[in-house]
Amino acid sequence: MTVELKNEYLTVQINEAGAELSSVKANDGLEYMWQADPKFWGRHAPVLFPIVGRLKDDQYTIAGQSYQMGQHGFARDQTFRVVSQTPTQAVLELTDSQATRAMYPFAFRLRLHYTLTDHELTVGYDVHNPANQELLFSIGGHPAFNAPLATPEGSLANYQVTVAPKQKYQHIPLQAPYNDVDQATTMDLSKPLPLTRELFKDDAVILALNKQETTLLLSSDLDDHGVAMTIDAAPYVGLWSPYPQAAPFVCLEPWWGIADNINHDGQLSHKMGINRLAANQTFNASYAIKFF
Repeated sequence: MTVELKNEYLTVQINEAGAELSSVKANDGLEYMWQADPKFWGRHAPVLFPIVGRLKDDQYTIAGQSYQMGQHGFARDQTFRVVSQTPTQAVLELTDSQATRAMYPFAFRLRLHYTLTDHELTVGYDVHNPANQELLFSIGGHPAFNAPLATPEGSLANYQVTVAPKQKYQHIPLQAPYNDVDQATTMDLSKPLPLTRELFKDDAVILALNKQETTLLLSSDLDDHGVAMTIDAAPYVGLWSPYPQAAPFVCLEPWWGIADNINHDGQLSHKMGINRLAANQTFNASYAIKFF
């Protein structure tokens, strides 16, 4: 089933499967979201929970017990329940089950809040811990945007990402497919970053944001269309497009978490970037996408 939000500028579609944003169309028919062609990547904008990235050897240990979980967790493959809906707002919910507890032995309530205002869609995460023990988790977004957008003869190479604040950022490399923070370098983003295919030869480009509000502007030299993503206090953001395929999209990924470090000991409580949520408390995070 699909949830639809609509105003005079945009029509938004969200799948109950994974609470995944699958379409954002302007009133002239321009589609901003990648349409999940499996030739390149069969998803649109998966929700990453309760981990971001990959666990070392796809497993972790907590309280002496080992668990298996695939890349980016299980939420993207679960069916969410629609809690509420208006023409411009929707809330979708996932709670723990016997199936999730086999991979992740925690009680939780995850809600996705989608709010459409003029040309902007806000995506909110609400993670609630209903138990009497601490909840350990990561969460993030993975939205993919068409590039080119309005000019079919273009390519990803016509696009750039401008990051604000314009400054130097810590760049955390990936090493098939774990993070290697000990090899982090500095990336000067005082100028726009050209989106060359080679930029993604080592997988995603990961930047440490230090939990400051950050805006990523995806724009091109072909036309005036693009997207601007403003991230509220996330520690990391990933930029990704497949390599070496000439895939016509790029992902801007706000992350409250990160893949395991290559030297990780497997203990979930020691995981880099893990969030700790006390009993009966709620974690909130969000990002907003402006479409133009």
